[in-house]
Amino acid sequence: MPKDKISKEELKEKKSKEEKKIQELQEELAKLKNDVEHWKNEYYRAYADTKNLRTSLEKDHSEAIKYRAIGFIEELLPVLDSFHMALANEPTSQELKNYLVGFQFVYRNLISVLENEGVTEIAPNVGDKFSDATMSAVDTTEQEGEENLVTKVYGKGYKLHQRLIRPAMVSVSKNKKEENEPKEGVKGDA
Repeated sequence: MPKDKISKEELKEKKSKEEKKIQELQEELAKLKNDVEHWKNEYYRAYADTKNLRTSLEKDHSEAIKYRAIGFIEELLPVLDSFHMALANEPTSQELKNYLVGFQFVYRNLISVLENEGVTEIAPNVGDKFSDATMSAVDTTEQEGEENLVTKVYGKGYKLHQRLIRPAMVSVSKNKKEENEPKEGVKGDA
């Protein structure tokens, strides 16, 4: 047999080796494609997580800036309460009347500055429906008629934008209890 001629068996064997090599390369290519897909998904997940984190941090930063003055405003509340008490008094002399005019001017300027920062007063009126979102019931007053109405306002409340700083302090109505009502669980002698 000449060297140039290859036997059918050798040719089959060579073809089989090449097919096996092709099969191995196809398997390796499929594995690499899976790896590429996996890492592409990991990249997108990490990108989305980073974007969500950035959005969350920007929102938190925005909230922090929006409510930065809350501590300062809480410190001002006793001053505002003092103004309310001073302005609630009726002047008995012209001199006192002049002082109250000055106090009103300073108070209006202070309220104007606070409103520019986003502060709003919660000033319920007598007869308003009680709202636990903006009011705190300090006590109750028994009276006839509808329940949960404001009967007295002890102090104004304040909000900074949508956040409650201090609820308005109020007295709330409740129905009078009848003293002649029989008590449950008590039985008379038979």
